Amino acid sequence: MEATTILPTLKKKLAFLSGGKDRRSGLILTIPLCTEQTSMEELSSTLDYLLSIPSEKCKARGFTVIVDGRKSQWNIVKTVVLMLQNVIPAEVSLVCVVKPDEFWDKKVTHFCFWKEKDRLGFEVILVSANKLTRYIEPCQLTDEFGGTLVYDHMDWLNKRLVFEKFTKESTSLLDELTVINENEKGSQPDKDRPADCSFLPSFDPETVLQNEQYTKYQEVCRQRSKRSQLDEIHTKVMQVVNWLEGPGTEQLRTQWGIGDSIRASQALQQKHEEIESQHSEWFAVYVELNQQIAGLLSAGDEEDLVDLKSLQQQLSDVCYRQASQLEFRQNLSQQLDGLLGMLCADVAPADGAAIQQTLKHLEEKLKTVEGTLQGLREKGQVLLDQISTQTSWSYGKDVTIENKENIDHIHGVMEDMQLRKQRCEDMVDVRRLKMLQMVQLFKCEEDAVQAVEWLGELLDALLKTHVRLGDDAQESKILLEKHKKFVDVAQSTYDYGRQLLQATVVLCQSLRCTTRSSGDTLPRLNRVWKQFSVTSDERVQRLDMASSFHTTAEKVLKEGSEQGDTGVSFEVYEEIEAIGRSLLDRLTVPVVFPDGSEQYFGSPSDMASSAKHIRDKMKLVEVKRMQQEEVVQQQEEEVETAPQDS
Repeated sequence: MEATTILPTLKKKLAFLSGGKDRRSGLILTIPLCTEQTSMEELSSTLDYLLSIPSEKCKARGFTVIVDGRKSQWNIVKTVVLMLQNVIPAEVSLVCVVKPDEFWDKKVTHFCFWKEKDRLGFEVILVSANKLTRYIEPCQLTDEFGGTLVYDHMDWLNKRLVFEKFTKESTSLLDELTVINENEKGSQPDKDRPADCSFLPSFDPETVLQNEQYTKYQEVCRQRSKRSQLDEIHTKVMQVVNWLEGPGTEQLRTQWGIGDSIRASQALQQKHEEIESQHSEWFAVYVELNQQIAGLLSAGDEEDLVDLKSLQQQLSDVCYRQASQLEFRQNLSQQLDGLLGMLCADVAPADGAAIQQTLKHLEEKLKTVEGTLQGLREKGQVLLDQISTQTSWSYGKDVTIENKENIDHIHGVMEDMQLRKQRCEDMVDVRRLKMLQMVQLFKCEEDAVQAVEWLGELLDALLKTHVRLGDDAQESKILLEKHKKFVDVAQSTYDYGRQLLQATVVLCQSLRCTTRSSGDTLPRLNRVWKQFSVTSDERVQRLDMASSFHTTAEKVLKEGSEQGDTGVSFEVYEEIEAIGRSLLDRLTVPVVFPDGSEQYFGSPSDMASSAKHIRDKMKLVEVKRMQQEEVVQQQEEEVETAPQDS
């Protein structure tokens, strides 16, 4: 594939090779995603072109891919990473996804790359831009990732176009020279050629190479170059051998302790990492030398084969022996790291706001205590076996290492584990009880708040819906009985809230939560209850007045019809009038709460409807009164006229 065929796509800088390398000398491939929608087809063609540039040897080291997702969406980043599986799965060693400051937390929980490592074929890590230097040196990163490597994409593209043009034209020229050479050979037999033809300048490369003097000179140069290369390889081989058998062996021989504390063990672990880093540098030189020797063996003369094979064997023996010792020391450190990890693990759950979840974690950890202890015993035994092993350091000599102090220390730790397990179980029992009490405390607090809300809803219903006073005495009495039951429900709700708050006080004292209290729940509960009580009393008084009004009025209307128009005294009419007007006045007065706030029963239309019904009944009573007054007046007139007639 040539750059000219996808030049518009390459100009978009969907991906690029900056020239930077990771710590394994693998190339760094950068994919800078943007806010706009990225064409996966164009990105795929760009990756295909970029991957055609490095040599196979360079590809074998693997690529580190940086996917810059700071300006993109999570689904695009995920698509690009999955696309790498189909485009370059074998060449990718590590994929670093640079995440934005505000990360895609909720979405990421649905797709964890580290769980997909086996399926993808490579490792994926999510990292901030400022922490990318943990994996790649700053000098190998471009400026958008805080590095110092200079990269100009358009300059690279222009140079690439020029290089491809030069390569294409050079290849074409060589093909033409080959054709000319073949034609020249076929057109002129050897016997017809002049005797000095081979010594004359020629444009035929094959003719020049066949010149006898040039061939001898070329052979001398080749032998000199080969000898120089052999001497250089021999010098480097001896440098590797001398360091591994000298300072390298001394480092592993002297650094054998495991430490008697966490801090000492961590210091020894760090020291081992430094030793491993130094060995890695020399092993890298060994790999390079081994490849050079293998190349010379495949193309060398017979007299060189013996020396080269002897040199290669010597180098391999020393490096493999040293690598074995380093691996043994590394295994020891790993076993120590596992042992320390178990000793330092927090078997008790951490406190948190989600008490239920923490309690669940506590139970799960309690179930794994026995398994953890068993794993500790196994690791400790492996560690003891490794320490007790005699090791051949160099030239077949067995070196006995004094490890009695380390062995006694490990035995002491192992014997202490059972006691620690028992103490752990005791602590778990105490923590479980405390957490259950905290769960109960939170439940009481939540239910107390719910009781306040329920009581508030009852108050709201009392003010807005309990507004009817009844159309007659019977209905008023029924409404009064229903109201008493309604008050009983509210009283039960208030008592329930008080009991819950009292329980929270007891639990806080048991848990010693001196800084925790019910907050404003108790004042709110008392305030709502006082408002409900005042409103309930007003409702009872209005229903009592309505019942008295209807009872007296209905009695007057009924007795007046049965006993005649003179059966009711005028004091009763006045009483009905007074109760009715007092009730009408009360309907216009709001309920005044203890804090001074006011609230009316129902809506104005509800109150108007109740007042109209009372006035209508008062009019009926007034009509009855006027009729009775007329009858009484007629009777008095008849009494006055009766003596005159006689």
